[in-house]
Amino acid sequence: MRAPRHTRAAAGAAAAALCALAVSAAAVVPAAADPAHAADKDALSFAVIGDVPYGAADIGTFPSKVADISADPGLDFAVHVGDIKSGSMQCTDAYFERIRSDFDAFTVPLVYTPGDNEWTDCHRASNGSYNPLERLATLREVFFDRPGRTLGATMPVASQDSLGLPENVSFTHSRVAFAALHIVGSNNSMMPWSGLGLTEPTPEQAAEVEARTEAGLALMRETFAAARQRNDRAVVLFTQADMFDPGYQDGWQIDAFTPFVQALIEESEAFGGPVYLFDGDSHSYHEDRPLAEGSVWLERYGVEGSADGLQRVTVDGAAGVDNWLRVAVAPNALRDGDVVSWQRIPYSG
Repeated sequence: MRAPRHTRAAAGAAAAALCALAVSAAAVVPAAADPAHAADKDALSFAVIGDVPYGAADIGTFPSKVADISADPGLDFAVHVGDIKSGSMQCTDAYFERIRSDFDAFTVPLVYTPGDNEWTDCHRASNGSYNPLERLATLREVFFDRPGRTLGATMPVASQDSLGLPENVSFTHSRVAFAALHIVGSNNSMMPWSGLGLTEPTPEQAAEVEARTEAGLALMRETFAAARQRNDRAVVLFTQADMFDPGYQDGWQIDAFTPFVQALIEESEAFGGPVYLFDGDSHSYHEDRPLAEGSVWLERYGVEGSADGLQRVTVDGAAGVDNWLRVAVAPNALRDGDVVSWQRIPYSG
């Protein structure tokens, strides 16, 4: 295990401080600090994966998947949108270290936002009956020990490390604003820890969700504000949670996502250009405009307004996933054009 950057007490203090978070606390890397701006390179490509490796068989093949993605000569970076294990596997330190080693093998910069399987759901007996908040602290020690830098190859990013959330990052590239927001499934971690015999969220659990929600909202709003100021061509967001999972049934608990959905509407409309949301969680490839006028999600979340310019893409994942998503930003596209496109690329093995 790498030496912890924060003691458990310090981590708890940072989480408490987040409750008083101001929007200005979430910084975005300025355009001048972005090498792509210096080169005036308006085209780029990046990979998005999630829900992988997912089970014992996938663990063995994951290094070859990493090698496949790294072998693409045109990629500028890659993003993993969470769930580095299945929901029934143990959440051990040794497993975290193994995946960290796999991540270190990426020869392109890797942005990783955690999923619920690696901490929120670790209360389950099949996962080891852990306290999820303890697993979250360990996850941060293992995967986010170099705040402000990506995994794999180094790329500078702005992070909320000073607020206790090094995993929340933002950056600009090729006149596009990017942000990875730590929003997870299981109702953003508000589902009771039934594996520990609990039927209601604990005060500590609720406090963590409140603090992380405030930080995520601040980062989202600051990312959009900076994009408007720079007149960026698009905004691209990454989350683990599929807040618009087609499999959600009536009565399912999704209320903890509501603040993010409302903010997406407000910020997308204020930006006035294309907005793209890439997520995982629900395992099957899907693309839609979930907040367009007339969408059922507007009523289900009880939000105001709509966001016709927001497009959402869910990547393939779970056991036996056979492809990754290659995303391209067009070199000459304007804000009212098709700035971003994507295609699924089969793994070689």
